Amino acid sequence: MSATELTRSKPSLRVLEAIADAEDVSPIALEPPLNDVVDPAALDRLFEPTDADDSVRGGHVSFRYRGYDVIISSGGAVKLS
Repeated sequence: MSATELTRSKPSLRVLEAIADAEDVSPIALEPPLNDVVDPAALDRLFEPTDADDSVRGGHVSFRYRGYDVIISSGGAVKLS
């Protein structure tokens, strides 16, 4: 996946893909579902372009899922620790 594709895909999907890759399983096999931990739609909206000038909001969000500390940055990176 290119950097452009990474920043355009939804954060909730990037989280699922990162954890599935780390555990060598399919994203659909992950239990509990992501929405049991965080609202995926709200997560996706956090870094959407603003209406005022089409810029992306800065910052990061973190939460715990499946034993991982998940950090998503406004630049599109998903870090698991």
